[in-house]
Amino acid sequence: METRIYLAAASMNIGGVLFFSRLFTNTAINVADPVVMSNFGLLMIVVWGLAYIGAAASIKSKWIAGAFAIEKSVYAVVWLDWMSRHSVANVYAEDAMAGIFFSIYGVNDILFMLLFLFLFFKRRAHE
Repeated sequence: METRIYLAAASMNIGGVLFFSRLFTNTAINVADPVVMSNFGLLMIVVWGLAYIGAAASIKSKWIAGAFAIEKSVYAVVWLDWMSRHSVANVYAEDAMAGIFFSIYGVNDILFMLLFLFLFFKRRAHE
């Protein structure tokens, strides 16, 4: 089960970014959040996905899951802040794919934050 969670997170990060950014060519995502969702920021999300794949291959420590839970919580907080100050409808008007991306990325991060917390506490109970 742990391996599947890590690989699912990797798939969402890598596949989600590449799909919704149209291989980093969807500038509507960059315009909507030029700090976090610049092409550099999107590339770093893909790199996190690669880290999840690495973790899936050698799950030995609760601290990996704890670090990933913190990483996901940061993106969740950033998303909640963005949603409170912007209109996702404006992003949809610019580009439907970008609108969908902004509608779901924070929910995805909250879900995986909870899953990584589950793994952290599960491993903690076994140590």
